[in-house]
Amino acid sequence: MPLTVGQKAPDFDVVSSSGKELKLADFAGKKNVVLYFYPGDFTPVCTKETCGFRDMYQDLESKDTEVIGVSVDSNDSHRKFAEEHGIPFDLVSDKNKDLAKAYGATSLLRDILGKMKRMTFVIGKDSKIAGIFEGELSASKHVEGVRELIAKLG
Repeated sequence: MPLTVGQKAPDFDVVSSSGKELKLADFAGKKNVVLYFYPGDFTPVCTKETCGFRDMYQDLESKDTEVIGVSVDSNDSHRKFAEEHGIPFDLVSDKNKDLAKAYGATSLLRDILGKMKRMTFVIGKDSKIAGIFEGELSASKHVEGVRELIAKLG
């Protein structure tokens, strides 16, 4: 069953490519979380999307919001991607798609291709889903949607 706005976000406890442990519970009551799933490092739309979040990261941080990117790429690929594009937030390798499955960011076609769907979840400080953005070829839909929603959440 797909996740919906207002629903409690599935818990996660993952380790980023930089070795940092990230738990949804640690953000509860303190920060909003932008958890975005993307098909792959170094691809045109994914790079545009990630760089879009990078470019507004300071603004998001000032609004008590953390960004976490997730794909099936290896930690080594994530480190290279982050270094090449100056990504200041954490990237997570979800090789087995456990996190993607919990959030519904998988599909038959994406599974066949060994990737995950482009989906962005905004999780409020109350650990509930405040917004969901989908769209395979539109990075701006995700980036602008997050910008507008975080401005409303305050």
